[in-house]
Amino acid sequence: MNAPAVVLAGLLAVSGLFASNPVLAHKPSDSYLILRADGTSISGQWDIALRDLEYAIGLDSNGDGQITWGELKSRHADIAAYALARFSLIADGRPCPLTAGEQLVDGHSDGTYTVLKFSADCGRDVHKIEARYSLFFDFDTQHKGLLRLESAQGTQSGVFAAERPAQQFVLSEASLFDQFLTFIREGVWHIWVGFDHILFILSLLLPSVLAYRDGRWQAAPLAAPVLWDVLRVVTAFTLAHSITLSLAALQVISLPSRLVEATIAASVVLAALNNLLPLVLGRRWAVAFGFGLIHGFGFASVLADLGLPQNALLLALVGFNLGVEIGQLCIVGAFLPLAFLLRGSAFYRKGVMAGGSLLISLVALIWFVERAFDVRLITR
Repeated sequence: MNAPAVVLAGLLAVSGLFASNPVLAHKPSDSYLILRADGTSISGQWDIALRDLEYAIGLDSNGDGQITWGELKSRHADIAAYALARFSLIADGRPCPLTAGEQLVDGHSDGTYTVLKFSADCGRDVHKIEARYSLFFDFDTQHKGLLRLESAQGTQSGVFAAERPAQQFVLSEASLFDQFLTFIREGVWHIWVGFDHILFILSLLLPSVLAYRDGRWQAAPLAAPVLWDVLRVVTAFTLAHSITLSLAALQVISLPSRLVEATIAASVVLAALNNLLPLVLGRRWAVAFGFGLIHGFGFASVLADLGLPQNALLLALVGFNLGVEIGQLCIVGAFLPLAFLLRGSAFYRKGVMAGGSLLISLVALIWFVERAFDVRLITR
């Protein structure tokens, strides 16, 4: 096998390995932090998904698959202790002790969350804050903490991740440009860890270097038509998900998370099966646009749940969209040149195109059943 084939096989193997991880088959795990700095004190609200807490410390005491208010209330002290042990605030170089307050319940687009109120006494006027976050990172490296910091100087935002567990904020330097860069980075990262989105894009890219003639896939003769086809597909997907991402994040349209996630999985199944049993050939850009509308709702859930103020939300939308496009172009840039070089080989047509499409369809079918019927086909 030549060098390009080895590299392409490696890319597909890595994609398949991560994509087959059932933990990643659902909406990424997120929690939502709101901090309000006022003089010497900081008040906070922390929304944490019950499903994540159930996995971490166990809330369903009778094992009936339902978490009741009584079960949740009995574990309030444990929840507060567990969460606050994994979050800390340092103001101007001095730690701010955290004190737990009341706990409530709220619904987000992907389920029920406990709402933990807390406060921090910093002992002096706060000018610079360092926040350190490690919730759930020990068992879920994809988890993120989305932060909104409010002060008299303005609103700032940040995203905690396993590779970025600490964030620093200078209250007098609330910068919209810094927020813009933050959401560009998050858009890139979201597409790279959103393996259902990656597999959908790959399903559309796989046949782009081939032409269906005489009942079988054959190597495309020229590079220009291939590039034009990929450009139309990527542009259609970009335009579509940008539309629904914006509408959903601005709360103009709202769809149930379970429906969105199941439909995204179904789109991957159908796109991959179309490579094996071609039904749509000449208008793949239309397929990309149609399913891109659904994928946009998947992108929007994180931004909508964060609850940014209107000016920051619009900035986040632009930055996040730009980041998603950068992430997509990186995938196209890594895949397409190698695929074009190998398009005439049996390795590509049978191993990459047929075998890869079959693998993608099977993985996505598992995701669809799990999301649509809320079952686990593979033990976590």
